[in-house]
Amino acid sequence: LLSHFAVGHRSPPARSGHRCVADNANLYVFGGYNPDYDESGGPENEDYPLFRELWRYNFATDTWHQMGTEGYMPRELASMSLVLHGNNLLVFGGTGIPFGESNGNDVHVCNVKYKRWALLSCRGKKPKRIYGQAMAIINGCLYVFGGTTGYVYSTDLHKLDLNTREWIQLKPNNMSCDMPEERYRHEIAHDGQRIYILGGGTSWTAYSLDKIHAYNLETNTWEEIATKPHEKVGFPAARRCHSCVQIKNDVFVCGGYNGEVIFGDVWKLNLQTFQWVKLPAAMPEPVYFHCAAVTPAGCMYVHGGVVNIHENKRTGSLFKMWLVVPSLLELAWKKLLEYFPHLATLSRSQLLHLGLTQGLVERLK
Repeated sequence: LLSHFAVGHRSPPARSGHRCVADNANLYVFGGYNPDYDESGGPENEDYPLFRELWRYNFATDTWHQMGTEGYMPRELASMSLVLHGNNLLVFGGTGIPFGESNGNDVHVCNVKYKRWALLSCRGKKPKRIYGQAMAIINGCLYVFGGTTGYVYSTDLHKLDLNTREWIQLKPNNMSCDMPEERYRHEIAHDGQRIYILGGGTSWTAYSLDKIHAYNLETNTWEEIATKPHEKVGFPAARRCHSCVQIKNDVFVCGGYNGEVIFGDVWKLNLQTFQWVKLPAAMPEPVYFHCAAVTPAGCMYVHGGVVNIHENKRTGSLFKMWLVVPSLLELAWKKLLEYFPHLATLSRSQLLHLGLTQGLVERLK
């Protein structure tokens, strides 16, 4: 079930094209776009219609904070890619305004503990300046697939070794019919051996989810995988600008757009059986160009997005949904916070003295 947060503090204004990631304690929301002058902060926002900002939502205290950071924060603030690697946010690509006129192809790193941005200096053949690409970290390497320059859509697959900091473009051994079509605003899942490309499209198309393209990292080839429909329900509709989170071998897709309809459904794909299941839960409102992230404990958070095509309306809503049965630790922690909301005001040493573990203290601080 999805629940909604009403927060007394200032929270991020409605936006789309932003990205988010989560750890055990916080949801981090970066960037975004809102052409509505008043909604995007009016004269206060120097970067209108973009948001050059990093927000943190703390799960334990149910509060938003706009994070003050040092160093150069990237200006490509729409449809960039964002992953969390330890305590570091890695941001790649994205576009400024007008879309496609000022794209990025650098990797920016923000350490969320030290709140400092830095440019990752890399060598090798880096991707073109693109936005709407998908990105994942697999075995210490950053993989980037697809995206658009704003004029041309891509099927390029690049890999950045995070140890040597060298980019290479992966050229598949088979440039055959198993190649995925060029696309943007797709999502990636992976199982260590293959990278799966889920949906996406162009400004005039959306790709189906019943056949999925996979890049085999061991054989360096593209494969096409036929998935299995949910009995009596079928396959999820083709879509772009959806969200996708992964827990072990289960991938959860929600929302998105096919050029006509905004979706509010939630689907699960198992990467071992390739079976689709439509979950009984639906999003509180259909949305696309939103962002989603899952905590290590298995709770998915969904933020923002476009909710009305004709009015071009965005939302700033935050919803959560447990994708697994919460552990006993998570259930006990939830109860503790309900009964003792003042815990967050105590010092680290007081909390440890009360018997809280280091890990739980970290969630409050």
